[in-house]
Amino acid sequence: MCRWLAYAGIPIAMDTLLFQPCNSLIRQSLSAQRSVAPTNGDGFGLGWYGDLARPGLYRDTMPAWSDANLRSLAEQIRSPLFFAHVRASTGTATSRLNCHPFRYGDWLFMHNGQIGGWPAVRQDVEGMIRKDLYRHREGSTDSEAFFYLALGNGLMEDPASAFALTVAQVVGKMRREGVREPFRMTAACTDGKRLYAVRWSCDGRSPSLFWTQGHVDGCRDGRVCLEDGDDAVMVLSEPLDEDASHWNEVAEGSFLVAENGRVAVRSFNPIG
Repeated sequence: MCRWLAYAGIPIAMDTLLFQPCNSLIRQSLSAQRSVAPTNGDGFGLGWYGDLARPGLYRDTMPAWSDANLRSLAEQIRSPLFFAHVRASTGTATSRLNCHPFRYGDWLFMHNGQIGGWPAVRQDVEGMIRKDLYRHREGSTDSEAFFYLALGNGLMEDPASAFALTVAQVVGKMRREGVREPFRMTAACTDGKRLYAVRWSCDGRSPSLFWTQGHVDGCRDGRVCLEDGDDAVMVLSEPLDEDASHWNEVAEGSFLVAENGRVAVRSFNPIG
């Protein structure tokens, strides 16, 4: 399983969250605290928004903890909205095209989890992707396939409904193939304005997911300094420090929307 982090708020240097906290995302790539796979060394990726509507991307197959270029970029780039992901492959190849986040137009998407029995259902799932979208598919992961299927299901107009429909379609294919492995996911997407996240699984054992809001005033002694306010929102796989007062767990079967520093979480139950 992977680890990821999404930030939306006043512009900050990305290394404030990626490197400085005691349980930073880069530390999680080597030793995650709330994952069945403590090491996430099968590549990494950054997606960020700056002066252009289309987000920037930097992805590589190196372990995140060993890439000096990643540290230098994270120190220099200030962004009001960025995604970061460290990958633990669930079976597909370790390649740059399989690293998250994935980009389509001005949208970003990243995922943690897996579609159970992916080799058995891959052809059927990919066959549901709209032809005009499928030509943009570059890698071989179930995550990217889910993204393009969701885009065809109206992700850019109504993300919650698109996620629900896409999950229902995939689970339907799994059932028809007699797949017994679970479908588990935490995922995030954004158009550069709103941030959306979902936590769901068919067996009630989704990967962990948390959120927090407030003014990020850097890090001190490995602790994220958060002050009251609605300057920023973070959604992430696991807390960046040990201060439990910062972090709110996203419940199993939830859909989260963050906009202008405000967070709303509602139930997500795509298959009844």
